[in-house]
Amino acid sequence: MELLFLGTGAGIPSKERNVTAIALSLLQEINSIWLFDCGEATQHQILHTSIKPRKVNKIFITHLHGDHIFGLPGFLSSRSFQGGNEELIIYGPKGIKDYVKTSLELSASHLTYPLSFVEVEEGQIVDEEHFEVHARKLDHGIDSYGYRIIEKNKPGELLVSKLVEMNVMPGPIYKQIKENSMVTLEDGTIIYRENFIGPEKKGRIVTILGDTRYQKEHQEFVADSDVLVHEATFEHEKANLAYEYFHSTTTQAATLANNSNVIRLILTHISSRYQKDNNQKLLEEAKKIFPNTSVATDFTNIIIE
Repeated sequence: MELLFLGTGAGIPSKERNVTAIALSLLQEINSIWLFDCGEATQHQILHTSIKPRKVNKIFITHLHGDHIFGLPGFLSSRSFQGGNEELIIYGPKGIKDYVKTSLELSASHLTYPLSFVEVEEGQIVDEEHFEVHARKLDHGIDSYGYRIIEKNKPGELLVSKLVEMNVMPGPIYKQIKENSMVTLEDGTIIYRENFIGPEKKGRIVTILGDTRYQKEHQEFVADSDVLVHEATFEHEKANLAYEYFHSTTTQAATLANNSNVIRLILTHISSRYQKDNNQKLLEEAKKIFPNTSVATDFTNIIIE
């Protein structure tokens, strides 16, 4: 599981930061990539990575401000030319379907794959074999959502030494035992999987918040995340401005992480008023409250163990 930041700026692109888009690579887990927001020129950013657009089969839009959605029509159209033929599902607030459909129809764009939409509300929005996703409405000028991606627990390791003690030697039978609750051996011995499997491996949790004011009520939603991705549009001294524009500061994001048993905090959605020279100051503000913090730049890659 990897996070790749394709754009980390707020509002408008700058020379150093494109607008918001984050790829969650689940290639090893389910051979898919999920995209969170798709700001202008996201497809240009993808050209500088190893991402294959046909592998993107879910896009989660946090809200309908332009810096989070203006890249959608271009990406969707280009995906058709780049081998995309499997269904793509777009999740987002009410209006996302109208925006995409109108953009494609007025530009006479024809897709080579099925496109479907889920207009989200709070609660669980995805429940699949390996992952589930929950949505939470945030505090922004328009409907804005956070997404909590939960990897379901994995079965524990097969207790090989215990099987060998019973003279069950390595071979295809091990796969059968791991995949079935009960297996009968050739000599009639019944093997119950629960007796020969180690503890479950806890799944990872990634929470990605859209634009929002700081709210302590978000603690429950982000709690116990292995990685929390939080906007930090403004520095600490601009807290009043952040509140006025429905955004958060570095220290507010760090406070939420510190109070929510989060393991790692990644700050993104940085205002264009801050250039590369300001990154250290932004980082130090947050780290005073939550030491395990990073400030994402375009193409920052985070491996989630």
